[in-house]
Amino acid sequence: MKILILGGTRFLGRHLVNSARVRGHNVTLFNRGQSNPNLFQQVDKIQGDREKDLDLLSGEHWDVVIDTCGYLPRVVRMSAQALKDKADHYVFISSISVYADFSKIGINESDPLGKMEDETVEEITGETYGPLKALCEKAVQDMFGIRSLTIRPGLIVGPHDPTDRFTYWPVRVARGGSVLAPDRPEVLTQIIDVRNLAKFIIELVEQNVSGVFNASGPDYELSFGRLLDTCKLIGNSDAKFKWAPLDFLNQNKVAPWSELPAWLPDTGDDAGFARVDISKAVNAGLKFFSLEETIHDTLEWANSRPADHEWRAGLNAEREKELLELLEKYVQ
Repeated sequence: MKILILGGTRFLGRHLVNSARVRGHNVTLFNRGQSNPNLFQQVDKIQGDREKDLDLLSGEHWDVVIDTCGYLPRVVRMSAQALKDKADHYVFISSISVYADFSKIGINESDPLGKMEDETVEEITGETYGPLKALCEKAVQDMFGIRSLTIRPGLIVGPHDPTDRFTYWPVRVARGGSVLAPDRPEVLTQIIDVRNLAKFIIELVEQNVSGVFNASGPDYELSFGRLLDTCKLIGNSDAKFKWAPLDFLNQNKVAPWSELPAWLPDTGDDAGFARVDISKAVNAGLKFFSLEETIHDTLEWANSRPADHEWRAGLNAEREKELLELLEKYVQ
């Protein structure tokens, strides 16, 4: 197949390229050439800005286009419009964040999506990210109809993750000592290994599948206790987990998802965030590496980065030490 990937040199994009090429597909990348420009020297590249240079795609025809980097509905609509007659199938990488109500346990693909009061707003914030992605989905579906495929990943993890939202845990636990852990061991999280996600998307493309799929994992309820215990095992660590109650975290303004990555409280408005229904994707063939393999490969990759890597998520050592000292007093 001839596959055009919008983006393709960052996290999910690079794994999509790898998965497609392993399976014998002809890949072309369209991007600005700013992220990892030396990656994929043997892959055809068209350098351009998707807001200004879509005319560079004229004269070609692709079996499928995979849009890995669409965040603004206006821009996605431009891309879909430009490619409407140049591609047979349009795959849009969306997000679990599109849903309107995360208080529900077992959100599935038919549940209501978030909405923007003002659909002209293009500022991406924690509040607008999901509704903007939902509008991007609509833009693609308006142009391609049944020729469109929408993937809604949860937290994507694994090698080359630029966000550090999962990587923090294998690295921090491997370092050992007292580790501040969120809430309680039973609290759940959902993650999807980027390599499993990429393979699943390419397999759907090969089968010409349309529709919408939640894509997270694993195919069992993953507790934070199990996640951290597995990090400890893989990292051969002496870590001791200090579980900080939700009240303590709130009192000390510890930010879920950023300071304690991959975790949100499982109460109230976020009760269903780590319990999204992924049965449709599993039934369509989504497979998962073991948790051990994902942690091992993430840790191995993370240890290959420069020692002065600037972390984008997680507690720094000083903040964690301060919180651990406060926690010790709190529980007395």
